[in-house]
Amino acid sequence: MAEIKLDCMGEACPLPLVKAQKKLEKMASGDVLVVSIDHSCAMKNIPDWAREAGHNVDIEETGEGEWEIYIEKA
Repeated sequence: MAEIKLDCMGEACPLPLVKAQKKLEKMASGDVLVVSIDHSCAMKNIPDWAREAGHNVDIEETGEGEWEIYIEKA
């Protein structure tokens, strides 16, 4: 099981979502994608999309207005 980091700090939607989708396509089942974001729109869109796609999602606030979204590929 690999953990892959994707830094999307300073990027506005839909760029973080598009990058996460493309990165996840190349990953194996059980791998974890960690997306670092600081945009509230991405904070809602990425977890919503990932859950709808059947992936496990966990969110951790790393600072004020900064989050890491953990997506375990189904």
